[in-house]
Amino acid sequence: MPKLLDPLGEVCTTDVYTRNCPSRAVLNLVAGRWTALIIGSMETGPRRFGEIRRQLDGITQKVLTDKLRGLERDGIVKRTVVERPLEVHYELTPLGLTLIGPLAAIRDWAEEHIDEVTGARTEYDAEVVQA
Repeated sequence: MPKLLDPLGEVCTTDVYTRNCPSRAVLNLVAGRWTALIIGSMETGPRRFGEIRRQLDGITQKVLTDKLRGLERDGIVKRTVVERPLEVHYELTPLGLTLIGPLAAIRDWAEEHIDEVTGARTEYDAEVVQA
């Protein structure tokens, strides 16, 4: 297993179950709702900010800006400024492309099992109210 330095400068294996392991930050990055949807919106190629925002119903401009900056910082997204006409495009980097499959599987699972999850929540809530 590769060795990394944790935030305190101590050697750490890349084991997300270890408290100070830096891989937890990466897991947190890709496990977020907006991250999965942003990456999904760029699966087919570069997108402009407005296109991404229109596709992601409910995301605010500030949240999208912050998430895109974070994804750019982490090497998942590349931001390109086109001079004529002045436009900014966002696209997945080679590293970002490796997330398409795993995140698509999670999105597909969520859509496929929403009825079961909703049913389980209803049953649970009914039992808690009766208790």
